[in-house]
Amino acid sequence: MKLNYRLQGNGQIIVLIHGLFGSLDNLGVLARDLQQDYQILQVDLRNHGLSPHSSEMDYQVMAEDLLTLLNELALENITLVGHSMGGKVAMKLTELAPALIKQLVVIDIAPVAYQESHHDDVFAALNAVTQSGVKQRSEASEIMRQLNLHEGVIQFLLKSFHAGEWRFNLPVLQQRYGDIIGWQTVPEWNKPVIFIRGELSPYIQDSYRTAIAHQFPQARAYVVAGCGHWVHAEKPQHVIRIIRKFLQN
Repeated sequence: MKLNYRLQGNGQIIVLIHGLFGSLDNLGVLARDLQQDYQILQVDLRNHGLSPHSSEMDYQVMAEDLLTLLNELALENITLVGHSMGGKVAMKLTELAPALIKQLVVIDIAPVAYQESHHDDVFAALNAVTQSGVKQRSEASEIMRQLNLHEGVIQFLLKSFHAGEWRFNLPVLQQRYGDIIGWQTVPEWNKPVIFIRGELSPYIQDSYRTAIAHQFPQARAYVVAGCGHWVHAEKPQHVIRIIRKFLQN
């Protein structure tokens, strides 16, 4: 599958990978800063943004999509930065192309299978907007507010609402949600990795340390105080400082 992407800047290559319901613009705050000193590749994963839709949606095919693009662009010695689902895509890529990747930055996700859904309310709101037939973002936002969705989440989702349609493939994301929260353990990858965790987020628990160390023995963790899952949006300058320090070491 040919992914939609944006490539800009010069220098060492950094690939930014968005999370569920996102698009290549979602890590834009990181891209705008880092492209001053690095070459930045932003991608729309399959079933998101302007990339093609497919009934297949698991980490194997998402990582294969990205690997195809990296090979087409003849990129190597790559730093991957992934948030949430995008972090899992990055970690999966260490299995498919271990020599191609130099280092990883994983934002608020762990290499584990999650048992609980964190998105039931989001799926309910997205489906309510679809079923209403509204065309304007203002109308869609009002429907989601009536369902008590957090305002920050509403504004994030609306970035993918265009001409009365969601750009992401909502039916497939819902059908394959088990694959998205799931995880197949990857072989040990003994290169530099940092995990950036929001202090208030449930996605990286202390109990996951063994699973992380087993797959990524060089992993180090940073906790950003007062932040939830959207740590890069809540405290972007803090996250940028962590990433820049990691890149310079």
